[in-house]
Amino acid sequence: MLLDIRGIAAGYGKIAVLHGVDMKIGAGEVVSLLGPNGAGKTTLLRAMTGLLPLTGGSVHFGGQDMRDAGPRGSAQAGLVHVVEGHRVFTQLSVTDNLLLAAYDLPRRDRGQRIEEALAVFPEIAAKRNDRGGALSGGQQQMLAVAQGLVRRPRLLLLDEPSAGLSPVLVDRVLGVVSDLRAAGTAVLLVEQLIDKALAVSDRVYAMAQGRVVLEAKADEPELHQRLEQAYFGETSRA
Repeated sequence: MLLDIRGIAAGYGKIAVLHGVDMKIGAGEVVSLLGPNGAGKTTLLRAMTGLLPLTGGSVHFGGQDMRDAGPRGSAQAGLVHVVEGHRVFTQLSVTDNLLLAAYDLPRRDRGQRIEEALAVFPEIAAKRNDRGGALSGGQQQMLAVAQGLVRRPRLLLLDEPSAGLSPVLVDRVLGVVSDLRAAGTAVLLVEQLIDKALAVSDRVYAMAQGRVVLEAKADEPELHQRLEQAYFGETSRA
């Protein structure tokens, strides 16, 4: 098992957000993480990668205990987080954005890693000398994902990659998820477009109120009804 999360608890100050979350992801597997706003999805990704300290539970990645690894150690291990919101350096060129993502890699490897990432997104390869702020929203999202790919992740965490994109660009970005799976890279996809997410996923977890309320195969019959029951059932108990 590539990722094994057991009983994660985390929050912000005295506010507890996650309550005993369990999750497993295998090598080369695409898993969707669904749930309403405020369910704890982004908090879970932050806790997994050391951006937020755990108050309970454990994270093991590739057999390694990640509790004290921090964001840098997580990235070096191949657990790479692409945060929500097209986060790029708007005053830097596309190439320099990618160089920053590769800052701690051996100097001799950086150029090759950047070319590999740009090959996934020809749309931004053609604009490699343009500032990040000159790119469209969709191109900025491609650049954000490319920053993650520079690391050659074993597991790529994508937080709402479709947010603010046109339907055509949503399909383009999620198509890359399918390509990554074919190449053996695991992906954890946080997404509000349920049908789009399920179409590229092997399995799905659903969260509500900081807990996992459903785990299922992505092609399971009547999954939408089960998701609705899980969400509203958890809300009614709160």
